[in-house]
Amino acid sequence: MQKLGVAVLGATGAVGQRFIQLLENHPWFYVAEVIGSSRSAGQPYGEITNWVLDGSVPKSVEHLIVKPLDGHFDSPLVFSALPKEAAETREVELAVDGHIVCTNASVNRMEEDFPLLLPEVNFNHLKLIDVQREKRGWKTGAVVANSNCTAMPVVMALEPLKQFGITKIIVVSAQAVSGAGYPGVASLDILDNMIPYVSGDEQKLETETLRMLGSFNGTKVDWLDAKLSASCNRVPVVDGHLVNISVELTANPGLDEIITTWTNFRAPDAVANLPSAPKHPLYYLPQIDRPQSRRDRNAGNGMSTSIGRLRECPILGYKFVALSHNTIRGAAGCSILNAELIASHGYIDTFQPKTALSAI
Repeated sequence: MQKLGVAVLGATGAVGQRFIQLLENHPWFYVAEVIGSSRSAGQPYGEITNWVLDGSVPKSVEHLIVKPLDGHFDSPLVFSALPKEAAETREVELAVDGHIVCTNASVNRMEEDFPLLLPEVNFNHLKLIDVQREKRGWKTGAVVANSNCTAMPVVMALEPLKQFGITKIIVVSAQAVSGAGYPGVASLDILDNMIPYVSGDEQKLETETLRMLGSFNGTKVDWLDAKLSASCNRVPVVDGHLVNISVELTANPGLDEIITTWTNFRAPDAVANLPSAPKHPLYYLPQIDRPQSRRDRNAGNGMSTSIGRLRECPILGYKFVALSHNTIRGAAGCSILNAELIASHGYIDTFQPKTALSAI
């Protein structure tokens, strides 16, 4: 199968680098175009990029000349790691021009006709592409988003519990510094410290979570009918967002029943065989002090969510801890999985992967 060339917007930044790292040796896609700021444009990617991830710039992209954001791109599939100011108009412009944009940016996530995807949870929200195209007159273009990185472990952990009737949720996060981009939080602010504020994230957690856990009714998403309160904190950890979750369930299941529900959770067939999908989306860890950021963030190659410490909550009924890798599962990795889902359902006219699936 011939691979599809893709473009990465914001390629020199930390999330852009994660896209490039994860796309190296991808079975379906290869990086054909890298796009950066006006300061980077016109220079070889390997020379202009301050590589902040482990290892070094992949040889397959180091020779690529960085293109300006307002330039012409040939790739039908575009991954966006743009800051929200740049993403707001450029992503839509690219969709108008016929590109499919898989974005990690927050600015367009809550547009009602833009899919906000976490494939194991809401793969059928992909049908919003049809609504989007009809509404906006786009023939081949689309914008598809992944959520806030802290919402990822919350949604993954709560999806299997929907069968028990979720009514109230309280989330308290401990978010890694990489969630703030590079160079992140100043060392004198974060070392020996915990900051009880992450700009904008509490509102995103309280809205995006309920939207992703909602159901697609054919024209729009009906949000989960529950109340959610979030408090977000920045902690001196490099990678891995940990969340403490309390939840009220109407069915009052036993703790063992909940653990079994998590352990048996699997991705739907439309997702399970995609290249980036983890074999086990969820892991329940029985140790009293797990999950831990350093020890558990790379579960499932960084695409799985680790859960632990399930116990009774005297206020809402149940409480537990969940952890995901924020720049893999919570950013670039999820966008790539979204793109695989898009391709497998025939939304990219010029590319049909071997793992093609029938319509949702």
